Amino acid sequence: MVREIRVSTISFTGAGGNGSTEDKIERNRKAALELLEMAALDKPDIVCLPETFTGLGLEIKEWFRSAEVVPGPTTEAVSKIAEEHGMYVVCPIVERSGDRTFNSAILIDRKGTVVGSYHKIHPTIHEIEAGVSPGTNPTILETDFGLIGFAICFDMNYRSVAEGLKAGGAKLVFFPSMYPGGLQLSIWAHDMSFFIASAFTGNGSAIVDPLGRTLVKSSGYMQIISRLINLDFEVFHIDYNYEKWPAIKRKYGSGVEIDVAEPEGVFALYCNMNCITVEDITKEFELETRDEYFKRAEEKREKALR
Repeated sequence: MVREIRVSTISFTGAGGNGSTEDKIERNRKAALELLEMAALDKPDIVCLPETFTGLGLEIKEWFRSAEVVPGPTTEAVSKIAEEHGMYVVCPIVERSGDRTFNSAILIDRKGTVVGSYHKIHPTIHEIEAGVSPGTNPTILETDFGLIGFAICFDMNYRSVAEGLKAGGAKLVFFPSMYPGGLQLSIWAHDMSFFIASAFTGNGSAIVDPLGRTLVKSSGYMQIISRLINLDFEVFHIDYNYEKWPAIKRKYGSGVEIDVAEPEGVFALYCNMNCITVEDITKEFELETRDEYFKRAEEKREKALR
């Protein structure tokens, strides 16, 4: 069943300027909220802001002081905009919870309600020394369009985070970050078969598809990027499957999209119909997912070794 949603992300370097820590935080919040209002003009289903955006441009001690509880001034302001425009927002802040402080991504739903928090599993050495507590597990949260996951900045260097998000069933992962990720975004998306949407504090935020292809990237002229994506998809290896493409197309025509990445030997199957899903088509034509194929090949190898 087609699950088309519009995804937007915001690049934001911070508002800059002098003054007290509180003044700098407030300027950052105000400028980011203005960008969020601008992003809402595209009528997105979900928008992602950059990592700890209220603390951008602050020295590490000041940045740590930007921590706030949830609900707090930033999440309450973002919640109002989310509810007004009927969109989800990924709101990354320094979060204070009890006697601990986390680098967090807070998910706010279309009604302005906080759905949950992801705590960065791998804070940098500077963050930990400043007092940030590491998170412990990949976080998958439910939306009205499916399961989404999160990784924050330095997390991108740890394969276990990506594998945990895949195991949790995430079809879309948000990556608020203070570094762009670059090739790593494509590697994660390709290897884990999910979309990634990054919100970088500089130019170069990106939306990457499950074949590792960059669909759009932000620039100095375009801080807000937006794309319509279909979350009813599956990734398959070409082997043992491509012979079935003609039969699939003869039956469903434009109702399905077969997107082939020949150099990697894989393809993504998307369903554009409301009466059937990719899972239904997979069963009907006895398609073998890429993961199933690799598992079968490994079992064959192990049997041959025995």
